[in-house]
Amino acid sequence: MKTAQVKKTFVLGVLFVLPLVAYLFFASGVNNFGRLPIMTEVVEELPENKAGVFLASKISIVGYLGSDLSQRQVNMFNLNQKISKRFSEFTDFQMLMVLPDGTQDQLAAVMRELAAIGEVGAWRFVFLTPEQIQAQFKSLQVPERLDVSLGTDQVYIIDKALQLRGRKATGKDAALYGYNATEVSLLTNTMIDDVKILLAEYRMALKKNNQYKDL
Repeated sequence: MKTAQVKKTFVLGVLFVLPLVAYLFFASGVNNFGRLPIMTEVVEELPENKAGVFLASKISIVGYLGSDLSQRQVNMFNLNQKISKRFSEFTDFQMLMVLPDGTQDQLAAVMRELAAIGEVGAWRFVFLTPEQIQAQFKSLQVPERLDVSLGTDQVYIIDKALQLRGRKATGKDAALYGYNATEVSLLTNTMIDDVKILLAEYRMALKKNNQYKDL
């Protein structure tokens, strides 16, 4: 009889403790997963430009398209379909592409094609000198380099405080500073999640300060 009572007490204890342990485990996981890692503390702001476009106070997907847009037209299509259309409703979100001055006509042709198949309201463009592009890109402190056209397939997430966000290296995965726009699976399975995390991070900060509003 006493053994049966002990067994009953043990089972009840397990039933009580296990949910508590599970809650603490998942709560810890959510807390650790709640911030997108900072990869570079300070990214250089864009220089004064005719478009009046800047990084500060915006969540930006930043890309460097180079002087030959035919090389990255597919990249822009992928980004528009997978990233821009999904997050364009957020007023503080922008797709910011940096290009060499003189590519305006090429860009206008590409954007006409994109606009014909979807919403392009989140896209912003800045035209800079080669020296300005190199200096701004260098401030990202990423392992990639711009090619001879001053472009790259990588795009980067930069937060409102001019910090580069990405993923730290884990046991099996290398650090992720940028996202290759030619890889649709990477945009779909990784970049979308990372942008969501950053948006949620800002939402929670606004809620905490009783200032919640649509980003």
